[in-house]
Amino acid sequence: MEYVKLDIKKQKKIALVAHDNMKKRLLKWIKANKDILKQHVLYGTGTTAGLIEDHIGLKVEAFKSGPMGGDQQLGAKISEGDIDLMIFFWDPLEAQPHDPDVKALLRIAVLYDIPVANNQATADFILTSPFMNKEYKRHIIDQNNLMNERKEYFLNI
Repeated sequence: MEYVKLDIKKQKKIALVAHDNMKKRLLKWIKANKDILKQHVLYGTGTTAGLIEDHIGLKVEAFKSGPMGGDQQLGAKISEGDIDLMIFFWDPLEAQPHDPDVKALLRIAVLYDIPVANNQATADFILTSPFMNKEYKRHIIDQNNLMNERKEYFLNI
């Protein structure tokens, strides 16, 4: 499989997401890291984005709530190259009605090679990485090459 390199610029486009039971923890983490996060462009799903703006004062471009389509909106932005990394404080102890959407979102994040933190420790590691302050090249599957390979396969059946 062939890959293409896409740039992640110095100023990152960061998605901030949290399940309901994790929203307070995410807000506390964002507050502690406000000085770093305010240097980047922030996105968030529904309630989380509103809470960040109201309680911390950071500007966040809001999508719909996760269960109302926000996870799919975020996934679309990742596939379009408009999100560089995602901080998703995920609740591993609570089943979510939109679990298939969350799984699809995580799949897209891996497919498009963006860093993803699903807990505070990983978020801390990402935020303190030297790559947060410089450009980075991510590697995604060369879609044109993949489609040509698939067409060749099906034409030879």
